[in-house]
Amino acid sequence: MLTIRCEEPDDAEAVARVHIHGWQAGYAGIMPDEVLRRLNPVAWAQRRRDLGTADPEHPFSTLLAEADGAVVGFATFGPYRNNQDRADLDLTRGEIVGLYVEPAYWGAGTGPALLARARAGLAGRGWTDYRVWVLATAHRARRFFQRAGLSPDGERSTYPVPLAGGRPPVGLVELRYAGRLGG
Repeated sequence: MLTIRCEEPDDAEAVARVHIHGWQAGYAGIMPDEVLRRLNPVAWAQRRRDLGTADPEHPFSTLLAEADGAVVGFATFGPYRNNQDRADLDLTRGEIVGLYVEPAYWGAGTGPALLARARAGLAGRGWTDYRVWVLATAHRARRFFQRAGLSPDGERSTYPVPLAGGRPPVGLVELRYAGRLGG
């Protein structure tokens, strides 16, 4: 049975694990293999702690999906980030900043359940529309958000993927999807 709850500070390692597994499976063939291989759960857990999304006063919230007592997915949402900058927030609309599910739970309803609860959280803050950035070549993720009623709104961005050894980052194209909340 799937349960959804708010993130707590002690969840950082479990969320980092899901995040990394989601990247490794979802971005295989999209991001360089060297990047996916070097993802570090300890560093990602610390980054979560540093961001503080488990703090109830933080502008972003994270919901966790649990099955059999284990975290199997998460969704982070809050105000829209202008230019994807957490320091430049547009308080007139919402954003799903991240939604990742353990690959073993893909197709089991975990993603849609998290998205529904995140949408409810955004609507509860008074927003009527929301956005999400999706890698252009992440076709599975794009289909997921399209089935959920979002569509590309024409905005594009480049996500810089850092490479080791001082090499310049790889730029991956992202598309912005937009959707309505409520009604």
